Amino acid sequence: MSTAAAEPQVPATDPNRSRASRKTGSTHFGDTDFADETTAEIGDATWGEVASACCIHDALGWFKIFIGVCGALFFLYFFLFSLELLGNSAKVLGGCSAGGLMSENTNPVAALVIGELATALVQSSSTTTSIIVTLVGAEAVTVKSGIYLIMGANIGTSVTNTIVAMGQMGSGEDLERAFSGATVHDLFNLLSVAVLFPLELISGYLYYLTKAMLPDSVAEGDKWNGPIKKIVSPLASRVLKANKKVISEVATKSVESCDAYYPTFCVDGIEDYKHCASSCGDGDVKGETCGRVGLITCDKVTGCPAFFQNGASKSDDVTSGGICLFLSLVLLLICLMGLVNVLQRGLMGMSTRVIYKATKVPGVFAILIGAAITVLVQSSSITTSVLTPLVGLGVIQLEQMFPLTLGANIGTTITGLLAALVSGNVEALQVALAHLFFNLTGILIWYPIPFMRNVPLSGARALGRWTRRSRSVPPIYIIIVFFVIPLLLLGLSELFQQGSVGYTVLGALLVVFVAFAIVRIAWWWQKQEGKEKFLSCLDRRQAMSEATKTLPEDMQFLKAKVEQLVEHTGLPEDEEEGVEVDALEQTKEDEIESDVATSEEEPVAIIEESSKEE
Repeated sequence: MSTAAAEPQVPATDPNRSRASRKTGSTHFGDTDFADETTAEIGDATWGEVASACCIHDALGWFKIFIGVCGALFFLYFFLFSLELLGNSAKVLGGCSAGGLMSENTNPVAALVIGELATALVQSSSTTTSIIVTLVGAEAVTVKSGIYLIMGANIGTSVTNTIVAMGQMGSGEDLERAFSGATVHDLFNLLSVAVLFPLELISGYLYYLTKAMLPDSVAEGDKWNGPIKKIVSPLASRVLKANKKVISEVATKSVESCDAYYPTFCVDGIEDYKHCASSCGDGDVKGETCGRVGLITCDKVTGCPAFFQNGASKSDDVTSGGICLFLSLVLLLICLMGLVNVLQRGLMGMSTRVIYKATKVPGVFAILIGAAITVLVQSSSITTSVLTPLVGLGVIQLEQMFPLTLGANIGTTITGLLAALVSGNVEALQVALAHLFFNLTGILIWYPIPFMRNVPLSGARALGRWTRRSRSVPPIYIIIVFFVIPLLLLGLSELFQQGSVGYTVLGALLVVFVAFAIVRIAWWWQKQEGKEKFLSCLDRRQAMSEATKTLPEDMQFLKAKVEQLVEHTGLPEDEEEGVEVDALEQTKEDEIESDVATSEEEPVAIIEESSKEE
């Protein structure tokens, strides 16, 4: 007889159900003490229990499963659609800036930061990687600069799933798990860059390794789109389609600025791909005898999107991108809540032992699964963003999320390799291979050895626990890690590129100051109870926030108690106030009379004293 059969059947709707009420002590989804169970406490179920929970249901159970699957697929589709629309909107808003950032060969630190900022702006490492490979193929960027740009893109790609984790702020427990699942990806990328960036500066490890692997020539290939792109992109393209050529053309300085694309023009005023976005023939002048599009373009299949406008200015396109960005974030949040709600209902009453058994696969297989999913969706951001809510629900443990994100990092390198094959350029292939070996080397450093693997896992758990103390941790984390620190590094590196002794000395002084500040903060954090003070500060802020929220209810409670006290004493409230006022006035009169009497007695006593002395 299976262990699950021996457990008492507790109704899924019982608000008091707990693992303490079961003989096996196993936790089920929906238990009041669900969050108290640690990974080490989860028991090991049998495959028979897994098969029973999966496949043995009555007719009503199968009907509910069918409805749940349909609901989950519905919300998942529009979740992916919102991510696609979010990416298009970010490209419209940040395309010119991203292209300008990547337009010149810079020092390694600046290249690293530019790759991160460009990816954060366009919300897609696949897009950034493809553009970098194209720039290297066009000899607009050197191979070495391309390698540093790729490293930065690896950091920027993890901002999307961190934003998705913030969608589970409604539950402190879900937010803690989701934020841990998202930031384990961040920490792996940051730690890999912290090790491999200085190694590349000193030895050129990735450059020489990939150069030794290059063939004499590369045959041009065809562009490949994954099946998920083919399902989601048509609908997103009807709303907004970003012109990816803008980023690469601005970066390669084929155009002076984004102003060269405006105003948009469609031949004969007909808004379709042929009249607005098709290539110009010999003798045609763009914007006069053939079409011209700006940041928003038209699609060959679906035509011009809803937000495309003939004769639009740059500000019109940017406004459209901002509106679509807002709409995509709202839709993303709605679909995330709907998907989480459907999954919660479907998992209600399910034993964590069964789920853990079904999802627990060896790390190598988890890496392969993550890579395969990413190749299909052609975006590591989509893969990790879909998995993050599952971590928040407790379906996937953090230890399983880690290798899945590592696989996603490998899968996203396929996009760069495909772009290199399309370009037919050997140097472009070298950068794409450097991206692949950068991730493979990072995995070899941070995953096989348990001690090293625990570093990003422990950091992610700590960040997750901080969200329980303050909901402001996730947005502050995103702003500091993905924008403040990169901009600070970019500013410092630019000081050394001005060719002026004054700027160089200023840069050196600022570097020394920043290094001293980092050491001082680390000392305060570790040796002067800085960590405890920081956490206690978060606790106080959380307590104040909760007290502010409950203040109206507390005041109502106190008012009711005062009314009960008035009724108990039998005195009207006004009469009590009158008695208190009369008593106060009487006390003041007595004090005045006492002071007057004292002042009258003092001269008499002085006269008597002087007469005695005489």
